[in-house]
Amino acid sequence: MPVNPPAVIAQNVAFRYGRRTAVAPASFTIPEGSITAIIGPNGSGKSTTLNGIAGLVEPATGSIEVLPIGEKPRRLAYVLQTTKVNDSLPITVREVVTMGRYPTTGPYRWLTDTDRAAVHTAMERMSIVGLADRHLTELSGGQRQRVFVAQGIAQDHDMLLLDEPLTGLDMTSAQAIDHVIHDEQAHGCTIVLTTHDLTAAQVADHVILMSGRVVASGSPDVVLTTEYLREAYGPSLIHVEGTRLFLDDPVHRTTAPRHEHQDRSIHLEVSPTDRHGGDDDPH
Repeated sequence: MPVNPPAVIAQNVAFRYGRRTAVAPASFTIPEGSITAIIGPNGSGKSTTLNGIAGLVEPATGSIEVLPIGEKPRRLAYVLQTTKVNDSLPITVREVVTMGRYPTTGPYRWLTDTDRAAVHTAMERMSIVGLADRHLTELSGGQRQRVFVAQGIAQDHDMLLLDEPLTGLDMTSAQAIDHVIHDEQAHGCTIVLTTHDLTAAQVADHVILMSGRVVASGSPDVVLTTEYLREAYGPSLIHVEGTRLFLDDPVHRTTAPRHEHQDRSIHLEVSPTDRHGGDDDPH
C-alpha cells in the first residue's frame, strides 16, 4: 500500500501553559489525504495538539509544521466543539455559516455569488437549510454542531480540523457529520479529528494515541493495542475478553440515544505481544 506524504510534521514538539506541561516532547507526522484520529483520555493533550496544528498555540520546544501543497500554503479550517463556542450569540444559522467565508472576503466586504453559493452548499451538505433563519439558541446540540461543521466546510480549505465532532450527538447529526468527513477526504482533503471514540479511531487511516505525550502513532492496527491503550488510559479502564477489547471511560459514557462508542469494543486481530511499532512509533 502506498504511503501518503506528510501534511504535518512535528519534531520534538512540546506545549506548555505557564509552568504546566500539556504535551511532553514528541515527534509525529500526519499523512496527507488521510483521516487522522487523535485519541486519548480526558486531559491527555488532544485539543492542545490540534490547536498547535492550527497555529493557535506556540510550541514551548521543537516545531510543528503544516506543509504547503506545492508552492501554495495549505489552507486550514478549524471546527471547535460547540461546548467551546458561545452558542447564545444573537445570530442566525446562515450568519454563522457565512463567517466561514470571512478569511476569503474579510468581514467588511460584500459577499460574491461564489461566497453565497459556498454557504448554501455547506448548509445543504449538513442538512440545515431549513434552519437558516433560526438563532443558535433555538437549536439542539446536534444541530449546533452541524452548523459549525458547515461553517468549516464553507471556508476554502485543504485541511479540516475537528475537535471531538461526534461526541454526545444524536444519531442524525452524527451520521451527517461522519458522511461529510468521508466526502471531504474523497475530494482530497486531509482530516484531523480528536475523539474519545475507540471505534472511530479504529476506522481512521492514522491514529495518534496521547496521554500527556504521544504514546504511539501510526496505523490503527499498530496503535490500538492492549499494551498501548493500557499505557494511555491505565489498566483499570481496559478490559480484554478473548479477542475483544473494551474501553470503560467513566468520563465519556454513552447516554442513549446519543451517538457515542466509548463503551463499545474493538477486535484485536493479533496478540498484543506480536505487534510492532511503525515508523512514527516513539518506542
